[in-house]
Amino acid sequence: MKFSYYPGCTLKNHARNFDDSTVASMQKLDVELEELDRWNCCGTVYPLVTDDLMKHMAPVRNLIRAKEASVRRNGAAAAETDDDAPAAAPQFTTGCAMCYNTIKRSNERVKNDAEALKRINDVMYLEQVKYDADVEVVHLLELLRDKVGFENVSKQVKKPLEGLKVASYYGCMLVRPREISFDDDENPTIMDDLVESLGADKVDYSHKTECCGAYKTVDDPEIIADRTYTILSDAQNQQADMVAVTCPLCAFNLDQRQKLTAQKYPDFKHTPIIYFTQLMAVALDCDESALKLDLHHIDPKPLLEKKGLL
Repeated sequence: MKFSYYPGCTLKNHARNFDDSTVASMQKLDVELEELDRWNCCGTVYPLVTDDLMKHMAPVRNLIRAKEASVRRNGAAAAETDDDAPAAAPQFTTGCAMCYNTIKRSNERVKNDAEALKRINDVMYLEQVKYDADVEVVHLLELLRDKVGFENVSKQVKKPLEGLKVASYYGCMLVRPREISFDDDENPTIMDDLVESLGADKVDYSHKTECCGAYKTVDDPEIIADRTYTILSDAQNQQADMVAVTCPLCAFNLDQRQKLTAQKYPDFKHTPIIYFTQLMAVALDCDESALKLDLHHIDPKPLLEKKGLL
């Protein structure tokens, strides 16, 4: 299988460990992620002002890139097979919860607002492809569940994560608002299902969809320390060994801010934070270079070595 892949800015810069583990683990599952040509920043945050179409142009431009990639692939396939069957809707996947949220919501906006779509296309008249709101945006977890199948993921596991207790942290952006959710927005389980398919023990806890503090990390990191203490202490109280995330900003706040958290709360215990694709890469026996664990503040390596996984 081949899918158009949008890594996003953070995964190509400060979080290369997340990008590398994504590509490597999906290859083990016979899924080729074709990085979009000429992709741009998604805009990071979905605009809440209804009359500000300018903020939707960056997401839509990435969707045009996905449509272009689909046209190239389908054209090549048609030339090889001489098949006149209609092509499937272009698909677009990303592993970043924030990028998914921003792009998916913009896509839904223009799908349901013909006038907005026309105005955006009019502004981007130099694009060779007109956007018709016909690209399907899926998160990588959704792709794993619905296209690959968690049972097939289990069959490819080379190093079962037995004895590893993992608390999945969903945060705000992955399954909210409800119109872009692919799981229960109050009690999601999709990441827990992936954790179990990798052989680890899922850990349920009450703060898995609580906000990490997001961009307050810039101007008021004390708030992040408070949130980190609450979220991770809850996971620790349920005997979690580590916490898995899907968002680079959540990863930063829950990992990098543990130093400040420990200074503010003397009883705080450090907890390794790991991206869900890094967890996959370990279980699927990808080369350790794809993990880049040295980029973490709280190094997960000693825990993984203790469990016999590295």
